[in-house]
Amino acid sequence: MSLFSFVPDKKFPEYYDVCTNTGILKYKKASYREYGDSYFMEEYQAQYKKTYYEDEMNLRKLAVRRIEVLRSIFKNGFIGKKLLEVGSAAGFFLDEARKEGFSVQGLELSEREVEYSKLALGLDVEKKSILDLPVDYFKNQLDVIVAFFVLEHISELESLWERLGYWIKPGGVIFLAVPSFFGPSFQTNPKEWFRTHPGDHFFDYDLHCLKKLLSSLGFTVKYARPMSYHPSRDLGLLGRLPVLGYKFYSDRFCYGDTIQVAAIKK
Repeated sequence: MSLFSFVPDKKFPEYYDVCTNTGILKYKKASYREYGDSYFMEEYQAQYKKTYYEDEMNLRKLAVRRIEVLRSIFKNGFIGKKLLEVGSAAGFFLDEARKEGFSVQGLELSEREVEYSKLALGLDVEKKSILDLPVDYFKNQLDVIVAFFVLEHISELESLWERLGYWIKPGGVIFLAVPSFFGPSFQTNPKEWFRTHPGDHFFDYDLHCLKKLLSSLGFTVKYARPMSYHPSRDLGLLGRLPVLGYKFYSDRFCYGDTIQVAAIKK
């Protein structure tokens, strides 16, 4: 039985189909693109005004903060625990996780980033998509799977989540960062949301639909937070709140254009 069943979205049928089981939104205008060596150079620099490598210090600081989220779940430490990163880029997160005791592996499509991960950092990274590996490749073997701004790029939704669910052992954790439609941009300014929506994002998530989906796979959400706060983007009542009030609401309800979610397998 399929985890997903899509019908046209009632409010935006020209842009979205909605999953009746989970609430995940399927972006109808999405198309596949090649994630070659130029992706990290050109796309990252266009968004952040610096290259991926020039931003290494900040990316490593972000990795350390993410590892602290995992530390709050794994009370007995990380020694001997197996961690897989899907879309591992240049390997900065994997390198920081290895320092903390994880046994790490990565999957990455950019040949340049794979070579850097291997030669410069000595990491075990393969030039593969998660879908290149058989469904039972890591069955019940992994303690952690992380994927930061990767899932939305994968069009084969059923195959993707089948692997994520199978590969994590009981007591293991999946830790995700994704764009969220429960945030100021989509909720209060959908015209701008669709104008700037990346053409290679096939699916859009929020905490509510992730909870439904993860629950169906045997997971319980343990951590959920927005990654940033943008009251200036909010054209509704929330945008008029004092900054502290806006942050309180955002943290309480995971309201943000990008979110992080960690869930543990029962």
